[in-house]
Amino acid sequence: MTKKIETKVVKRTKVKKEMTLLRAIERVVEVSRESKLKAEAMAEMAEETRYLAKRYGITEHQAILFCICMEKGPRRVDYDDLARHLDVNNIRILSYAEDIDALVRRRLLRYRDAKDEDEFDIPQPVIKALKHNEVYELPQRTGLDCATMFEILNQWFEDLDDDAITPVDLMSEIDVLFKDNPQVEFVKQIKEIGRMRLEDKLLLLLFCHLLVNRDDDDIRFGQMEDCFTTSADFMHTKGLLRTGEHPLMSRKLIEHRCDDGIADTSRYKLTEATKRTLLAEMKINAVEEKLSDVIKAKDLKAKEMFYVEENRRQVSELQSFFEPENYQKIHERMQQTGFRTGFACLFYGGPGTGKTETVYQLARTTGRDVMVVDVPQIKSKWVGDSEKNIKALFDRYRELVKRAKVAPILLFNEADAIIGIRQQGAQRAVEKMENSIQNIILQEMESLDGIMIATTNLQQNLDKAFERRFLYKIKFEKPTVEARANIWRTMIPDLKDMDVQTLAAKYEFSGGQIENIARHYAIDNILHGNTGDALPMLISHCDNEKIGEPKTSCIGFVSS
Repeated sequence: MTKKIETKVVKRTKVKKEMTLLRAIERVVEVSRESKLKAEAMAEMAEETRYLAKRYGITEHQAILFCICMEKGPRRVDYDDLARHLDVNNIRILSYAEDIDALVRRRLLRYRDAKDEDEFDIPQPVIKALKHNEVYELPQRTGLDCATMFEILNQWFEDLDDDAITPVDLMSEIDVLFKDNPQVEFVKQIKEIGRMRLEDKLLLLLFCHLLVNRDDDDIRFGQMEDCFTTSADFMHTKGLLRTGEHPLMSRKLIEHRCDDGIADTSRYKLTEATKRTLLAEMKINAVEEKLSDVIKAKDLKAKEMFYVEENRRQVSELQSFFEPENYQKIHERMQQTGFRTGFACLFYGGPGTGKTETVYQLARTTGRDVMVVDVPQIKSKWVGDSEKNIKALFDRYRELVKRAKVAPILLFNEADAIIGIRQQGAQRAVEKMENSIQNIILQEMESLDGIMIATTNLQQNLDKAFERRFLYKIKFEKPTVEARANIWRTMIPDLKDMDVQTLAAKYEFSGGQIENIARHYAIDNILHGNTGDALPMLISHCDNEKIGEPKTSCIGFVSS
């Protein structure tokens, strides 16, 4: 007898995943590919397009275009990309131009060049929000304070610099912003000035923006060019500025910068009266000395560096640490464990050995701006408002860190004067002032949130309190014969190999010294022509260079 075995059929139901922005975008991209946006495809992805349209406050067609831009970009997307994805002709795709405009106004897209509007990309804040299943919201435009208003201006002027908005459109945006925030004193003061041409008003706002957001009170013509719709308007304005006849100068809103009482007709700044009236809310000190400058990462030039093996390993490790993703992870871990989040580094060694250039190359490769502190200027200002000035430096740096996507580097170059051994039992006013300054810097290093690097030639004079606060300390060693040979080859590419070996073996020069000699050699060739036999001339320059050679030497370096 066969026993019948009963089998129980279990009905399995498919669990539907929760809808998220990324899942909806992925589904829309999949269904819309080569769909020509036919009715069947629209119906198949209707749930996702409605979800995205509702979340972002846009139409369903705009949601589809946004999804395709995310897939094809998020950088450098054009109408051809959209046409190929949907499998439609160019005429059809151009009918969606108004939808693209709407996405730009919603700040979900940004024109790469506002002059032709052919290419667009996804702004970084939109992508960042999307990673967390959040919708990027337009910044609040009403009820603002002055600081928030300048944050918005900072973003808009960056867009102008990137050609993502035209001067006319930018001024329209600013006019609406000012109209919606009449309570801001800055807006009231701008209104008090009276009628101005669009270009003049935008130029004045540029000066205010650069001072507040970039700590830049030394404006050159290259920074002004984007404020003009035509080259002719810009050239005309340059002429008026040079002669001092520009309306903003006639109304004493801006002025030439002066060095030793002589006006420099290529450099401009806000007048002290303008700072006191227009920027009173931002607490801009009209008489404060400018003790630092900011170098943008994109303006730093690539240079090949030559190190001994240990220095190469140390710099490589530091570069890895400075990479934004690694830095962010370490920063967050430090916060979680209760450690200080600031990172102070000391580069020490002989002069001309590449300490400063290493800072610049680290900044360039990791996308970090550099706030360079003018240490001699600080020294000259110690008597009087010294405490205020040194605190202002760190206040500026904190503001830069707050506004930057990637924390900049605070560089104290040739810092011997401010990190040296403190005076014990100081009696004289200057000695007390020096100790006071050093105490402030030590306190600021304790609460630092960012990256500070100090370079010094005299490590033996470093105060012990400073030494403890530097987490990374790198001594740049004297270059080897092989490293010197590489520097010679890079500096003077047409040099014979035998001459390279002779110079590298005979002269224990730093990279900075070799660069000096290479410059002399280049000047000689310009003045007298290439004689063909370079070695005698180079030996002569090397012997002259040895006259000023320091007694102590260290480290590896450089080249262009």
